[in-house]
Amino acid sequence: MIDLTFPDGAVRQYPADATGRDVATSISPSLAKKAVLIEVDGTLLDLDAPVGRSGALKIIMRDSPEALDTLRHDASHVMAQAVQELFPGTQVTIGPAIEDGFYYDFARDEPFSTDDFKAIEKRMAEIVDRDEKIRREVLPRDEAIARFEAMGETYKAEIIRDLPEGEDISVYHQGATWQDLCRGPHFPSTKFVGKAFKLTKLAGAYWRGDHRNAQLQRIYATAWASKEDLDAYLLRIEEAEKRDHRRIGKAMGLFHMQEEGRGMVFWHPKGWVLWRVLEAYMRRRLDAAGYVEVKTPQVLDRTFWEKSGHWDKYRPNMFVCETVEGEVLSLKPMNCPGHVQIFDQGQRSYRELPLRMAEFGACHRYEPSGALHGLMRVRGFTQDDAHIFCREDQIVEETAAFITLCRSVHADLGMETAYISLGTRPDARAGTEEFWDKAEAQMLEGARAAGSEPVITPGDGAFYAPKLDFVVKDAIGREWTCGTIQLDYVLPERLNAEYVGEDGGKHRPVMLHRAILGSFERFIGIMIENYAGAFPLWLAPVQAVVATITSDADGYAEEVAAKFRAAGLRVETDLRNEKVGYKVREHSVGKVPVIAVVGRNEAEKGEVAIRRLGSQAQQVVSLDEAIRILTEEATPPDLK
Repeated sequence: MIDLTFPDGAVRQYPADATGRDVATSISPSLAKKAVLIEVDGTLLDLDAPVGRSGALKIIMRDSPEALDTLRHDASHVMAQAVQELFPGTQVTIGPAIEDGFYYDFARDEPFSTDDFKAIEKRMAEIVDRDEKIRREVLPRDEAIARFEAMGETYKAEIIRDLPEGEDISVYHQGATWQDLCRGPHFPSTKFVGKAFKLTKLAGAYWRGDHRNAQLQRIYATAWASKEDLDAYLLRIEEAEKRDHRRIGKAMGLFHMQEEGRGMVFWHPKGWVLWRVLEAYMRRRLDAAGYVEVKTPQVLDRTFWEKSGHWDKYRPNMFVCETVEGEVLSLKPMNCPGHVQIFDQGQRSYRELPLRMAEFGACHRYEPSGALHGLMRVRGFTQDDAHIFCREDQIVEETAAFITLCRSVHADLGMETAYISLGTRPDARAGTEEFWDKAEAQMLEGARAAGSEPVITPGDGAFYAPKLDFVVKDAIGREWTCGTIQLDYVLPERLNAEYVGEDGGKHRPVMLHRAILGSFERFIGIMIENYAGAFPLWLAPVQAVVATITSDADGYAEEVAAKFRAAGLRVETDLRNEKVGYKVREHSVGKVPVIAVVGRNEAEKGEVAIRRLGSQAQQVVSLDEAIRILTEEATPPDLK
């Protein structure tokens, strides 16, 4: 017999071979009909799988959040079955659930077209209506290879061959004829998938991600528990496409990227203004929080990276070069080892701690070209990086202070901190269990001291220590991880960082790695999408354009622009011989927040007509009043 503990705390005994369906039926036959999975000690199992052991058991319904990934995995199998029914001879390879959906890679001589999507979706709906039963079968390895080869599924057979000899292979059947290699779990039948799915796009993919292998065809799709959820997602995607930072960045003239500099950004004058405004704001916030700013080298010798441990663990992501003198050098992929070198110069005292050392450090990391994505995934980037060297008894206080600072900065930049996650010990890690118990408790205490109860993300910590990540929510509800603080006892040890304690002895400092933006490039990309390019006045690259109605107001327009500039505003003039409506529309595309319209009447009265981005209304005020209104609005939040 096994003891099963239910969410309400009740404990019941069942035979050791009892399945999840047996357990659900013992509670209520109607519950058994609605159940799709069980969860035992946090692990999801098929409803018809034996529970097998004592533990905490939860019965999962189709609409439960815990079921969504399985729903999408089931949907990927339904899509694969539909494709093979419609296009005989197509081989299936892999089809995992991913964020907001799933994909499947297919091997087929003829290319798919998005015109095929309608037929595939229709056949998927038919398979759902057929209520195909889903069952698991376990086969010996050699028998599984023979079966998939006989089916013509050579890719599946190759996957199985790479598994250890003697290992049993899990196969899922869908109806009488279709089957796939899969670990599971899955719902009891295809009817539970529902019809809230949609195929979204086609892409190419190499078998096992290796460009030397055959190229496959990847179909992406999304699936949700309800049509309402699907519609909301599609609306969000449509809005996200309108906000794509690459499209808006081009329209605003902020930056561009090109093939000769993959993953590198060419910042245009207006984009660099935005960068400098953000950098100046961050520098003021760090100065006020007691940070000192440093600058470390871009290129360092291989021996340095070997000593820090990065050469062994991070070498594939490092850009390496050799000199004619035989030196092996690397562009720095991160700033932290350089900061330890500054800490190590001279003798440090406990009285100097905490030492908060900041750098807007330019770093380079190799990313595969297929992974690059505008400003969001680059090879050259600048971190708003800092490292806090402190005593162990200062960890909680410094962590709490950083959380407060990070939240405040995100709020100033138009982002709400949705939650903070605590990444705990990963499978591959340094240190003892006692160390991890202590370090995780320190991070948790620091978060609580700042008034936060973090969401625990098991196994998501760095290999050397736990970390807190900040998840922010943008204007259309998307979540982005921006900001982190990581606890590190390892690097100070590797690089021999020391300070003299109050007792006169040598001690190791603790190192807190922390960033608020993450990288300027990615955060600017997120900001562009969050604001859809319509930045608040203090951030806007061009804050105002003085546009004339007629050419006889040109002189007054120049006078207005000069006074705006003298007041600290970023301003341009538009004196072209075009209708003012045309000028307003054009600058609206460029997301200029204020158009100051002037004509003969405004010139005679010393006034300007202020038009705001996205509004047809205008506010006619004196020039002095316009300057007062705009300079007040353009004041950065930390200076108000």
